[in-house]
Amino acid sequence: MDTMTRFVHNGEIEIAFEDLGGAGGDPLLLVMGLGASRFWWPEGLVAELIGRGFHVVAYDQRDAGESTHLPNRRVGSPFKALLRREAPAYSAEDLADDAVAVLDALGWERAHVFGHSMGGLVAQRTAIRHPRRVLSLATSSAVPSDVKGLRVLRYLRLACLPRFTRLHYPETPQGNLDLAVALARILVAPGQHIDERDVREFVDKEAARQVAGFRDREAQSRQIGTKWHGGPLSQITAPTLVLHGERDPLLRVAAARDIAAAVPGARLRTLSGVGHFLARDVWATYADELRALADRADKQPQINLAPRG
Repeated sequence: MDTMTRFVHNGEIEIAFEDLGGAGGDPLLLVMGLGASRFWWPEGLVAELIGRGFHVVAYDQRDAGESTHLPNRRVGSPFKALLRREAPAYSAEDLADDAVAVLDALGWERAHVFGHSMGGLVAQRTAIRHPRRVLSLATSSAVPSDVKGLRVLRYLRLACLPRFTRLHYPETPQGNLDLAVALARILVAPGQHIDERDVREFVDKEAARQVAGFRDREAQSRQIGTKWHGGPLSQITAPTLVLHGERDPLLRVAAARDIAAAVPGARLRTLSGVGHFLARDVWATYADELRALADRADKQPQINLAPRG
């Protein structure tokens, strides 16, 4: 298995990506959430996906992981950036194009795309903007891609947000581990136990590559502050799966229901006792669901779509 970081350019932006294994299987691109590097995809989940016949690749969105981080300029907190009318640095279309740049570098004409949290938002927009490149679309714990401004607030559990602002840990190996544990504990379902064993692999991988992790609030603000000028969810033609934990402490289940209602033919699967964090008790279920989705996509007649203008 090739575990070396590779890079591709989208204009002046360098995007880091990694082949996680399963060569010869169905191509699957993983898109992680706000401010998170690709190292936050659990090895156990990746192993389940490879075991279901997928060739798995993950990448770092711009302003995360080993991809280009833009020059800092004060853009405010992520929450304020979300509500601003103007994008602080780049567009949502740019993020979708970054995903396609990775597909190009891999030589994948089409791929299944699975995005988690804000990665699900990017995955939706990639399926809208580049319909010929997406074999199937799966999102988990995401908001609808065409919701703008204050309308996003209907999906957020606002009581959760102040807990993020109170996270202050020293920039030491132990501080980074403590920060990751604290983040995971905010994102799991209420009452679910999380300790160092659940996040150590992510922290160790980031330390080995000298990745800053979740400490760059300005980068998170630039990501979440992007604005979408493209089409609605109803334009998605790829077979679509919408996953969501019923006890997600950050996003209401209504977000998943609205995505599924807007995308023609989408399948909705909510899971009891599941939060926002990709804990081990969902890995096999998610892998099974993605396998069933890919099989459904294989049976669907391919539509000869006109290229994007």
